[in-house]
Amino acid sequence: MNIALLLEMAAEAAPDRIGLVCDGKRWTYADLLAAARGAFELIEESGCSHVALLDESSEAAVIALFGAALAGVPYCPLNYRLPDQDLRALLGRIAPALIVGDEERISRLSGDTGHAIFSREEFTQKVQETAPAASDREYDPGEGIAVQLFTSGTTAAPKAAILRHSNLMSYILGAVEFASAEETDAALVSVPPYHIAGISALMSSIYAQRRIVMLPNFAPKAWVKLAVSEKVTNAFVVPTMLSRIVESLAPGEHTELSSLRAVAYGGGKMPLELIRKALDLMPHTGFTNAYGLTETSSTVALLGPDDHREAHAADDPKVSARLTSVGKPLPTIELEIRDEEGRVLPTGQPGEIYVRGDQVSGEYKERSALDAQGWFPTRDAGYLDEEGYLFLSGRADDVIVRGGENISPGEIEDVLLTYPAVADACAVAVPSAEWGEGIGIAVVVREGHPAPGEDDLKKLIRSRLRSSRVPDKVLFLKELPYNEMGKLLRREVKTLLAG
Repeated sequence: MNIALLLEMAAEAAPDRIGLVCDGKRWTYADLLAAARGAFELIEESGCSHVALLDESSEAAVIALFGAALAGVPYCPLNYRLPDQDLRALLGRIAPALIVGDEERISRLSGDTGHAIFSREEFTQKVQETAPAASDREYDPGEGIAVQLFTSGTTAAPKAAILRHSNLMSYILGAVEFASAEETDAALVSVPPYHIAGISALMSSIYAQRRIVMLPNFAPKAWVKLAVSEKVTNAFVVPTMLSRIVESLAPGEHTELSSLRAVAYGGGKMPLELIRKALDLMPHTGFTNAYGLTETSSTVALLGPDDHREAHAADDPKVSARLTSVGKPLPTIELEIRDEEGRVLPTGQPGEIYVRGDQVSGEYKERSALDAQGWFPTRDAGYLDEEGYLFLSGRADDVIVRGGENISPGEIEDVLLTYPAVADACAVAVPSAEWGEGIGIAVVVREGHPAPGEDDLKKLIRSRLRSSRVPDKVLFLKELPYNEMGKLLRREVKTLLAG
């Protein structure tokens, strides 16, 4: 089943409904489908092996995604923030491709690789002018690869994660009800087009027939202004975006966001203080924490609006703690916690998270990461509580092994964030001659507060955790390094502590 069916169904059911708003231009579902079919013709003519996007979010992302699907060619949005050397390597790996975006940069880095290159404006114009060759044109049935996304490649060359039509359709059909949105509903999309969250936001909104409002380049004031002017009802943000939005709101300005019924967030750890502040500031907005990965076609677990409000108001510490969880696995997902030998662990014991389901690809162009039973090792560490709520404790690779004892950075960071003067914190492994690995922490001091002493922080950790969790090295920073999706870049913190 081809993912283009999502757009075809929306265009058939409501051809004149506005499906997309970007830079002031409005596209109906009929417009988007016609443009995608025009893109199909360009793709067929080019003979390309991939369709790539090297650009910010725009209508070109929607048209290229579904045009590539109709043609049976993998859609491969690229990270335009990559340095030239890294981008040159990726462009070589997808040649020959039809690429939409920065013509000058693509041409300069590609060399003689046979790419067909279009600017955003040229591509958008051509697909509208290109009519299908025949009304009975046969499109790809959707039995192969729909999307190829390159991983961040923090420790090695980026892997090409593969998402097949069947994976993506399984996620959408299992999580979204067709035509469930009112005509006035609008979803503000501000995450990068090369991230799975951006792709899933497009597909789920189109299937629900919710108007997509695009903000090509995130800025908090622009986000608020667009949300107000378009009467946005739904949005997805990463924690760093939500923090900047909350900080940017003038007194009483949050009332202008009265149409905002639902905010989903994910992509990185949400500080407890931030989500509590957002819940207080926007009492009529339902917040959802969505946990997922590229290899799982987006979300595999959700902490829903009712869970947020119940935990926020709870006196019971166990219920209140769920505000730091990512909720429960989707009904279509199986999830287990395993130890290093692959044994399933009981409730409450931390280990590596494994998932299984039709939406789980676990496949790379280079190899498959699924085991013989179809389970995917996420490399995320976490545990399940007695009610089935999933708590994350960082990447499995981030675990600090001190004298043979496994220590989760998350447990140290959670304690540090209870200190009034600490705005942000990160714990990582540092070399230790005695223990093999020791503990280093990087701390950001809250504005307007005096900096805590190293001994104060060590005393706090010793009082709340075992003495083995007390850091060997403390570093104070103006801010911690995050990527654009709100993921903490621990490797950079390690480098700073080593220096």
